[in-house]
Amino acid sequence: MKVLIVEDEARFAATLTMGLRAEGFVVVHADNGVDGLWEATENHYDVIVLDIMLPGLNGYEVLRRLRRQEVWTPVLMLTAKDGDYDQTDAFDLGADDYLVKPAAFIVLLARLRALVRRGAPQRPAVLTAGTLTLDPARRVVARDSTTIELTPREYGVLEYLMRHKDTVVTKNDMLQHVWDAHYAGPDNVVEVYVGYVRRKIDTPFGTSTIQTVRGAGYRLDSGEF
Repeated sequence: MKVLIVEDEARFAATLTMGLRAEGFVVVHADNGVDGLWEATENHYDVIVLDIMLPGLNGYEVLRRLRRQEVWTPVLMLTAKDGDYDQTDAFDLGADDYLVKPAAFIVLLARLRALVRRGAPQRPAVLTAGTLTLDPARRVVARDSTTIELTPREYGVLEYLMRHKDTVVTKNDMLQHVWDAHYAGPDNVVEVYVGYVRRKIDTPFGTSTIQTVRGAGYRLDSGEF
């Protein structure tokens, strides 16, 4: 089994490398994000251990570029950052696991072996509705060949609608799945964000993908009927 460690703390990297080699892993080490990205894209690895705080490119950016280039090697984020948002960001970008330093070597080893057994995941299917596409792996939205920039909340609204295309979804559905089940604010926030999304995916292109169903909610037209 071949593992790439992208870690700038020399002592920690050396200890981890020695331990993994003793367990039968073939280990390659990169001490910055630029070299780590090159290694991960130019060579095959069974699993990658990726720190977040790296010189050159941080771990988030390395991971984002890997998934954008369709490198689906399992990635374990190993970092001293332990906030919930840090973990959420990592998983949103395509991380497969997340471990906070200092971590017991036996735990890290078990996580790596589990990722290797699982193997590289298949690329998530691109969602389509006529000429509109949404790539969940790269978090890229486009109409024909034109990329559309969305905020995280706008992206969440569009992704939910596209996963339920040709189906009426209520404001409450949207609030529970895009906002939070415990959201206590006004439900007209859904109208506001649907309007934002329409102005980006429809207005510039002369299309009408998101339909308002009076008294019920919204329906995204797949263009397949």
